[in-house]
Amino acid sequence: MNMELDHVVKFLQGKTILVTGATGFLAKIFVEKILRIQPNVNKLYLLLKAADAKSATKRLHSEIIDTELFTILRDNWGSEFDSFILTKVIAVPGDISSENLGVNESKLREQMLKEIEIVVHVAATTGFNESYDVALAINTFGALNVLSFAKKCDKIKLFLHTSTAYVCGEEAGIILEKPFSVDDTLLKTCKLDIIEEKRIVEEKLDELRFQHAPNEVIKSEMKEFGLKRAKLYGWPNTYVFTKAMGEMLLGNFKGDLPFVIIRPTMIASTYKEPFPGWIEGVRTIDSVIVSYGKGKLTCFPGYPNSALDVIPADMVVNAMVVAMSVHTSNQSCQTIYHVSSSLKNPLKLGDFCKFIHCYFTENPWSNRNGQRVKVRKLTVLSTINGYFLYMWTKYVFPLKVLYLVNILSCQYFRQVYMDLNRKIKFAMRLAEFYKPYAFFKGK
Repeated sequence: MNMELDHVVKFLQGKTILVTGATGFLAKIFVEKILRIQPNVNKLYLLLKAADAKSATKRLHSEIIDTELFTILRDNWGSEFDSFILTKVIAVPGDISSENLGVNESKLREQMLKEIEIVVHVAATTGFNESYDVALAINTFGALNVLSFAKKCDKIKLFLHTSTAYVCGEEAGIILEKPFSVDDTLLKTCKLDIIEEKRIVEEKLDELRFQHAPNEVIKSEMKEFGLKRAKLYGWPNTYVFTKAMGEMLLGNFKGDLPFVIIRPTMIASTYKEPFPGWIEGVRTIDSVIVSYGKGKLTCFPGYPNSALDVIPADMVVNAMVVAMSVHTSNQSCQTIYHVSSSLKNPLKLGDFCKFIHCYFTENPWSNRNGQRVKVRKLTVLSTINGYFLYMWTKYVFPLKVLYLVNILSCQYFRQVYMDLNRKIKFAMRLAEFYKPYAFFKGK
């Protein structure tokens, strides 16, 4: 292990790297890791969605450098920390959905094109039901824009793209690291035309705008439209569908550029580095954990013995860094890595439910009134229909009765009804989104 680390540290010395999506959870851990293990890295260009250099620098500090994640690095450098960051990190205002990544300042752009050796593309929109136009612009065509920029760099040695293991859809058994062809679909009954998807999206948007639809309606319609298009070709949601299309375009247009795809499963908090348990926001499986702890979730669909494929974020970053050091060469190649736990160290859904029950029993959540929330064991139902039937008999039907009682009592139970209705809708929506992963039979 030390030999591997020595090789990585030596490789990183003097390198200039562009990182997209730098304010994101995974990218931040990647940046911190590089600066901590190799302070003699030449430069990190961090692409940040911002209008100008001042705004980008502000985001760099408030959303990246000043976060708790950089505590160890800050302590290591002491009073020299700020000057160290100033010499090593450059905040670049831009946008991956624009040509040249939206880097409009020509002097900065020319400097980047002359210096960058490795491009690490992490930027993505990760919402399962993101608006189709947004997800397509960022996850699919945004990836192509980053590749186009990388190919213009004079010293480019590697393009590393972070995707998701779930581009495989709901495949069962051992899932191999196979690349996509540009017109692949999971159903194999029809071919996918990505350019046509872009045209259809633009047509749909034009139609909604012509009807003078409000922005909320457009957003809602485009979310539904994304799910519809994804399911048409065999993917369970807009996120994995647009990420799969991104992979297709990159594989098709990479040319001779050495190219690595990292496909992690559900990314969780850090295991060891820079310290255990660091997380930011509520991510993937965390929304289930938080909802259960708050008493909003009492049952969930899934196979108790199925593997819940969770992987700590720092393990994903380790895989990224090692892949960079191994595959940077002048040889044209495409390599895919799955970064997951289900094959060698599976976490069973049933065990996961026991762990979170044990945790919240010993460490109960306090609600806004300061009252501790008591949790019951999470009921796991092995079919999605069984789950919806359970929800209907235990919650939805009583809620409908409460609705009538509320009307008859002149809205006396209005607040109670609204709170319960919101909780039930949230639980149903959560189950619908996580259904493909709770019943996942792949490894």
